[in-house]
Amino acid sequence: MTYLWSVFTKPWLALPGDELGRLVSDLGFAGAEVPVREAAYVSPATAEAELPKFTAQLRAEGVEPISVASDLSERVFAACAEAGVPLIRIMAELGPDGYAASVRRTRMLLETAAVLTERYGVQVGVQPHHGRFVASTLGVLQLLDGLPEQFKLVWDAAHDALAGDHPAVTLELGAERLGIVNLKNVQYLRTDGVWKPYFVQADEGLSDWSAVFAALQKVKYSGPICLTGQYSDPAVPVEERLEKDLHAAVTSAAQHPSRE
Repeated sequence: MTYLWSVFTKPWLALPGDELGRLVSDLGFAGAEVPVREAAYVSPATAEAELPKFTAQLRAEGVEPISVASDLSERVFAACAEAGVPLIRIMAELGPDGYAASVRRTRMLLETAAVLTERYGVQVGVQPHHGRFVASTLGVLQLLDGLPEQFKLVWDAAHDALAGDHPAVTLELGAERLGIVNLKNVQYLRTDGVWKPYFVQADEGLSDWSAVFAALQKVKYSGPICLTGQYSDPAVPVEERLEKDLHAAVTSAAQHPSRE
């Protein structure tokens, strides 16, 4: 069984489904995560009406929707169920009341959403993210501990590296929850006297993608791999960067083939 090579379509969030499907397919991807957000072609308010048509257009171009990046409102769950989208991806935001209170609030949100996962047959994936979110894989796993199996980890190579972790550790610990593997890379760049994350190509950052695929082979993961299309330097078109990084990912994966 091989990976479903996918891309987060945020760089083209205003495109209709038919145009987006052709673009994604031409880049070499067979899967897509779709933003369902206020600024996107499909918003939470229009999702029930528009998402089924949008995903049908993607599938007509040979692109399978693996998830949406959205909120946990019932209308988004209902839209995903109608459209056959298996997972809603979110992040665990930290508020001004601090880490512990924020985690408790997010846990309550997830517990409430458990009813919707059962009602609609749609999973929830939580991704770590540096900055004002739960930033580590281990923090997300702690947040999900004890929740039903419909709650998944969306592991992210760049944010794992920013947290100072290693895929051999975090992917093994998260294997039973693993829903999607995000691939991007990052380094630190000193700007105006401050070190900031700077998102780069596969071979330029802190994350070793070869180590990622070795760890995925060890845990026998064969689900979606999603390249997120996040790059800090706009000088090179994102499509050109993604084609290069997809080639790097496929080459690395071939050295550590997926297995059942």
